[in-house]
Amino acid sequence: MQASTPENDLIPVLITGTLVIVILIGFLFFFVIIYQRKMIKNQVDLRKLHDEKQTDLLNAVFETQENERKRLAEDLHDSVGQVLSAIKLNLHRLDKSAVGETKEPLLADTRKLTDECIQEIRNIIHNVLPPVLTDYGLKEALEGLCLKFEQNTSIKVHCKNNLDDVRLAPEIELAFYRIAQELFNNVIKHSEATIIHLTITKDATSLLMEFKDNGKGFNMDDVRHGYGLKNLESRVQLINGEINVYTKPRNGTITIIRVIV
Repeated sequence: MQASTPENDLIPVLITGTLVIVILIGFLFFFVIIYQRKMIKNQVDLRKLHDEKQTDLLNAVFETQENERKRLAEDLHDSVGQVLSAIKLNLHRLDKSAVGETKEPLLADTRKLTDECIQEIRNIIHNVLPPVLTDYGLKEALEGLCLKFEQNTSIKVHCKNNLDDVRLAPEIELAFYRIAQELFNNVIKHSEATIIHLTITKDATSLLMEFKDNGKGFNMDDVRHGYGLKNLESRVQLINGEINVYTKPRNGTITIIRVIV
């Protein structure tokens, strides 16, 4: 009877670790798909509520969305993220022990896959509930959003503001951050822009956001209910602000949001 060796004992551990990672990744994608479907349903409900001018209910739906985002971020961090961190630690310990040459590539690939999965979870958490917005305010959050967008795309982003250390009402900071996210998403989906200018200006009575791109523009009459305009209008309405969009084909788009603060 052949005696068990350390390398043979390690094989079940590697296989089990790899299967756990694959299962967790599958669970994560399933969770995100369900979440996205729920968001789509919420968007349909939002449009109906907006058309019926039921502002109170509209506000409740937005609040529900934010609560769901917060819960998703906490669940990812507390459950899946911690499990993956533990797996990563175990893989690191195994890497320190004696393993055969045939096992080293499998161990390295498994550790790399774990690192990538942990990073993806962090990205999802930051997109769903950016801690910087809560901790440091709109200025830092928007600058971080601009930087991340520029790093992940080929689009140049110029971000300017005069907020300094000013903190605004939480609902206004959250609304402006979500509006900026929506505008960036519209650029990716529709505009074919190469340059974006995002400017936030605060004076004694109001807060103004100007979002300008050099994309292909569009005809407002043709897509009045598209390009996320309904969602933007609903968010602006909830903070008693006003939104104006200026665009025409081949001339880019300028979106201006103003709210009394």
